[in-house]
Amino acid sequence: MFEKLVIANRGEIALRILRACRQLGIKTVAVHSVCDRDLKHVRLADETVCIGPNPSNQSYLNIPALISAAEITDAQAIHPGYGFLAENADFAERVEQSGFTFVGPSAAVIRLMGNKVAAIEAMKKAGVPTVPGSDGPLGEDGEATLAIARRIGFPVIVKAAAGGGGRGMRVVHTEAALLNAIQVTKGEAKAAFGDDTVYLEKFLERPRHVEVQVLADTHGNAVHLFDRDCSMQRRHQKVLEEAPAPNIDASARAAVLEACVTACKNLGYVGAGTFEFLYEDNRFYFIEMNTRVQVEHPVTELVTDRFESRPDFLCRSNKLRFN
Repeated sequence: MFEKLVIANRGEIALRILRACRQLGIKTVAVHSVCDRDLKHVRLADETVCIGPNPSNQSYLNIPALISAAEITDAQAIHPGYGFLAENADFAERVEQSGFTFVGPSAAVIRLMGNKVAAIEAMKKAGVPTVPGSDGPLGEDGEATLAIARRIGFPVIVKAAAGGGGRGMRVVHTEAALLNAIQVTKGEAKAAFGDDTVYLEKFLERPRHVEVQVLADTHGNAVHLFDRDCSMQRRHQKVLEEAPAPNIDASARAAVLEACVTACKNLGYVGAGTFEFLYEDNRFYFIEMNTRVQVEHPVTELVTDRFESRPDFLCRSNKLRFN
């Protein structure tokens, strides 16, 4: 077990990490910008390090400063929380190269799951159900693209491979609008993500948004922590979560939960993560994976607390070894 850990974040998630470390007997180092020196997690941590001025790109996104904080405090690990550098593969790689443990998946897995085309291919190999689509990035041949769209069936949705948070997506209902929509999406993706790779998927018109929480250790073990319904959204951002997801076909739920566990093992995944699905007509369709703890994780904590006395849950949770 680590003796000391750097919390490379602030606010609510920093407090949650700090509380977990207290329960495990791990000392904490809170990093902060100049204006955040009086935040609650800074006051409660065992040690503090100022990592820069107020702008986040000069403090919480400053990789050398975060690694220096671990070096000068003799910490063994760095926890990224969520947001900031949590899904930054370069940061995870730099942490490991500097001799510290990154609390989360490897840089290779973060890169793989950060590219939606590659992630979909990995999920297919693991037996996770995916949305019918182009099975890879779209090329420059317009006729070939139209043929793919006809095979999928309209309406289709054009998606940026490096997209996220509801950005880099465009729904297309007719063949006449498709090629122009692809060019517009490619331009937006290049500007927002630095990568203009796009792909096609079938657009599901009445889906629910259901996600599966997973945990995996460094010994090849993985478990699921059930599912959450997050269909109530505004501009593709979640407003309300409910767990377990109501009115889900029991056999479909069992199959997708087991598939997520298998995928974690195949990927060599480590830490907390979330598989996101669309659910329509009693079928699940994978859309992406978040390679970090989520803002919504407290919802899962409430549900699993309720299940703690169940022998089957205890059996599953005992499969994990974080040491």
